[in-house]
Amino acid sequence: MAGEERPRNDDGQYADRIPPEAVLEVFDERDDLARPLTASDVMEAVDCSRRTAHNKLEALVDRGRLKTRKVGARSRVWWVPMARESSHPSADTDDRPLAVANAIREANLPGSGPTLEARREALSAAYDYLAAHPEAKKADFLRDVYHDHPAGYESPESWWNAIQPALKGLPGVDPPAERGHLWHFLGGD
Repeated sequence: MAGEERPRNDDGQYADRIPPEAVLEVFDERDDLARPLTASDVMEAVDCSRRTAHNKLEALVDRGRLKTRKVGARSRVWWVPMARESSHPSADTDDRPLAVANAIREANLPGSGPTLEARREALSAAYDYLAAHPEAKKADFLRDVYHDHPAGYESPESWWNAIQPALKGLPGVDPPAERGHLWHFLGGD
């Protein structure tokens, strides 16, 4: 590198060899467009350092092009925010992505008629709770959701036994690992 200096911009700073658009292309080229990416994913795709990947990702968050959230003690993911679809929203799914509204409507819950509708409303309330509290425990759902949405169940435990398997299947929900306690919401701000 003797005699060769990196190019500089008009402000005298080193010119950026990786434009933000190159990072956005990494998101566009995924097979699963809903899967969030890590800094490591970006590092590999654009051949840069972890610090550079983080800087690029955070700059895109600042511009509103990406969203991010912490998913562990030292882990973070980024995704392209999706506009909410509003074709035929029902009262309990207003302002929700169509995939979430459909998943709640098609969830495998016991009952029929008004009982099934009450259970869908309970599932919807559990989803909304997790979206508002992106890290929640079973006890949080039982304390904060069950009492307002018992859905015909006589005990919080029986309610949870019906709601939790359906909640696991909803978009953006990351259930606890085996023997884990924290539910995470990946689909929100």
